[in-house]
Formats: sequence, structure tokens, C-alpha cells
Amino acid sequence: MSRLTRYILLDVLKWYVMGFLLFVVLQMTDVLSLTAGAFLDYNATPQQALSTLLYNLPTLLNRSLVLAVPFAVLLSFGRMQGDSEIKAMYAAGVRPLSLVWPLALPFLLVGALTFWNSGWVAPWANARWYDAWYDIYGMTPEPPTREMYAYSEGETLFYAGRVASGEEPQQALLSGVMVQRGGEVITADSGTWNTATQTWTLTGAWVTRPGETPQPSAEPLTFVQKDTLAPPRPEADQLSRAELRAELADPTLQGAERRTLEHQLAGRTADSFTAVIFALAAGLLGLLMPGRAWAFAAVLLVVVVYYVPWTLGPQLAAGGALTPALVAWLPNLIFIVLAAALAWRLR
Repeated sequence: MSRLTRYILLDVLKWYVMGFLLFVVLQMTDVLSLTAGAFLDYNATPQQALSTLLYNLPTLLNRSLVLAVPFAVLLSFGRMQGDSEIKAMYAAGVRPLSLVWPLALPFLLVGALTFWNSGWVAPWANARWYDAWYDIYGMTPEPPTREMYAYSEGETLFYAGRVASGEEPQQALLSGVMVQRGGEVITADSGTWNTATQTWTLTGAWVTRPGETPQPSAEPLTFVQKDTLAPPRPEADQLSRAELRAELADPTLQGAERRTLEHQLAGRTADSFTAVIFALAAGLLGLLMPGRAWAFAAVLLVVVVYYVPWTLGPQLAAGGALTPALVAWLPNLIFIVLAAALAWRLR
């Protein structure tokens, strides 16, 4: 490694450490502003408050590791431009692109750290973050639920707006229930699902037959239902990379739920490459910045251009507007195109 390359990398890494700490502090300040009131209202102990903040940290670290890259590269190159160091390098015969390619080396390590953190550490912390808040509120965690459950068996259709875990392991609570059997429709506000006897029992049911007005049932109605009560899936951000792949292997997973998990998995992979892509794009852009002020403005622009499609991604993927993989890679693709155009300009 040449002395010039070492000089550039050391200067960029100095700014990177400052940018990383800055973004961590800014995000943690935002978290504190949103949670301090709840800590005081519910008399949270210092240990409880610290636990919730620490469980936020892996997610904040992931964002900071990535966002600090354009901050470091642009401000470093902006300083060099302001001090005419870049011009001196050009005068010595150094090609512009040779100043940028070495930036990929340290940020490959940042990408590897992001890959590990987002794949395993952050999901583990996200799951425990909810438990920490239930502890502060003095509540037990809500039982797992499944929304809009439907199952067909022969000519009988079973539907429940919500399936929640009951007090007994072999029993589930049903809400918003409908059973359609031929032309007969049975509805009830609530019911129970006994997985041991494979039955649904509806209380306070109404029975509607063709050509007749709905009639209340004086007794609970029981139906044989042979589906398996699978536990509901955790939130996508609470699943490790291996767990996401296992869930996606389920052929019954369809629609928005499948697209959400696909986007979550693809997004973690895409985010692992963002640091390197940022380093190259910001380096090429930094060579065109006339000074520090322009470099700082470019940092803000880069963060906004990246952050908008990144935050809209989950909604676009779940709604099916674009394929989950394309949505996940869209922020990176924007900067790959930018880097290619700038490399052509500076070749």
C-alpha cells in the first residue's frame, strides 16, 4: 500500500469514527426524547430504562455504520479540496479513480459487521425490546395472535378474524368467527379451538339458512376442524436470517406476509453492501466538490436520497408495487448508477 493511499485512508477513517459517534448520539437522543416520558410515568428503574436503550442499540449501530460512510468520505475529500491537496495529487500525475478504489477495502469490513449485526444480533435485541417494555408497564406480554385465519375442509369453510393463544396449551380463543357449511352460515363473536379434540366451539352463535332469517342458537355449536394450529410468526425484524429462510420455505405463506419477509431478507443482504457502494459513490462525488461547504451539503443530499426509498421500501414491498428484491436494492442501485456516471466523467 502506497504512502498516499495510507494517508487518504487514515484521514477518511478519522472522519468515519467522528461520523459514527455523531449518528449514534443523534439517534439515541431521539430515542430518549420519545421514551423518557414513559420511563417517568411508569416509574421505570434505571436497570429497566437501560435495558430498553441497550436493546435499541444494535439497530442504531446498523444505521450509524452505514450513514457515517458518506459523511466521512465527503468531508475528508472536501477538506482535501479546500486545502488544494487533491490538485497537488493531480499535478503529481495521480489519476482521480486511483484515489477512490482503495476506499472499498476498509468498508468491506464494515459491510461484514453490518451483515452479522442485522442477521442475528438486531433480531435478537428487537424481540427482547418488547419484553422490556412489558416489564416497565407491569404487564405480561400479549398472547401470540393470527389475523384473518381461514381454512377449507370439504364443503365447509372456517374463518376467524383473530386466533389468540388461550390459557391452556391445547386451546385457542377465536374472535369474529364464521363457519359456512353448504348453504348454511354460522356466525359468532367468539369461540374456542380445541386442538386435542380438533373441534371449534361457538358460543352465542347465529345460524342463517337460505331463505330464512338468522336464528340464534340456544346451545354452543361444535364443529370438527382438523387443521393444525401453528404458532403465529413473529415480526419480520425479530427473525434471524436462518429463521427468515425457514419461514419462506413454507408453501402456505402467501401475499403481503410473504413479500414482507422476502423484503426483510433481501434488505439485510443489500444493506451489507451499502457501505462499500457509499464509499465509492461518495469518493467520486467528493472529487468534484470545490470545498468543505459543498461537501457538507452533499452529505445531507446523499442521506436524504438514500433514506427516502429505504424507509418507503417495506410498504412498497408489502403492497406489491415492486418486487421485494428490487425494493430492497433500490437505494443501492441509485448510488451504483451515480458512481458509474461519475466514474465515466472522471475516467
